[in-house]
Amino acid sequence: MVVDPVSGDTLYRNTFSSLFQEWVHTPEATTTPRSFENTFLVPLPIREADIVVTLLDNRHEKMAELTHRYRPNDELVAVKGQNPMPFKYIHKGGDPKNTIDIAMLAEGYQPEEMDSFINHASKIANEILSYEPYASHKDKFNFVAVMTPSRESGVSVPLKNQWRDTAFGSHYSTFYSSRYLTTPHVQKLHDSLSGIPYEHIIILVNTTEYGGGGIYNSYQIAAADNQFTLPVAVHEFGHSFGGLADEYFYAGEEDDTYPLDIEPWEPNITTLVDFKSKWADMVASDTPIPTPWKEDNLSREEKMKRSAKDKDETKVEVIGAYEGGGYKSKGVYRPVETCRMRDNYHPTFCPVCERALTKLIEFYTAP
Repeated sequence: MVVDPVSGDTLYRNTFSSLFQEWVHTPEATTTPRSFENTFLVPLPIREADIVVTLLDNRHEKMAELTHRYRPNDELVAVKGQNPMPFKYIHKGGDPKNTIDIAMLAEGYQPEEMDSFINHASKIANEILSYEPYASHKDKFNFVAVMTPSRESGVSVPLKNQWRDTAFGSHYSTFYSSRYLTTPHVQKLHDSLSGIPYEHIIILVNTTEYGGGGIYNSYQIAAADNQFTLPVAVHEFGHSFGGLADEYFYAGEEDDTYPLDIEPWEPNITTLVDFKSKWADMVASDTPIPTPWKEDNLSREEKMKRSAKDKDETKVEVIGAYEGGGYKSKGVYRPVETCRMRDNYHPTFCPVCERALTKLIEFYTAP
């Protein structure tokens, strides 16, 4: 929040997630203290203002709070952006003042590899914009490719003892999860974008290694040249831009991210504690809650074939409350049997996710 210290009025507020809030649920957090850097975007106050960051836990209770007094004449506040990094618009729907601006950053690309980066960025932007509701709102989005150079090509893959000197120090094996790709250097991301209009960030990593990640209102990171890059990028954009939850679970790998007596904040999962606040209005009167379903045991290859076949067909999704989601097999429910937030090979977002994304697009761009 940005707060006027004289009147106490809230001038601006926004929500966020962070890598730290994931880390507190890892085994390491029970024995070892750690800190994680983060960056928050706020409108520049014209006079003194308090910048207040409040951290909530998964029960929506306050963990910690920090207040920083901003002074316009503070000599330690740097003015940046006079010499922005080289950039190129790969999709421009309109004036940055009226659109959602997505900055795509190069990670692990040396200067002579920037043509490859632009090619990868264009493919991912076009793939995202081919899905609803983005496709119907192309004029509400700008995608800009920012050519941030790295000293070495590639990315760090700890399991292969492969370490690279790259612009943002990205690496796999985040929290010892082999596919989880993140960067610990969030401030560098934002410094690299000084002088370029943006609200959301996609980091494209120069690798064929499978993996990625997406953190709401923080950043999305994607392997740029893997065979599954495009479907993964669409799913992760659902996290980083849309604030959508994962709708899947793995038997034997369940966690306590979502307490069953608390309604999750994400719009596409529920514990039924406050189902009316979610998609209850979209459920037919004759649909039972919870809603029975049959597990889909198709292989990855079969799902890819089905996705290619189904993308051009209209599917009728029965909206209900299907048990299993948010990394739990019991007690957390999702809107339909299969959605893009459950399965990277599903051809569409479900109607509930589409509605949530549409509301967010309109929130950013409505007059």
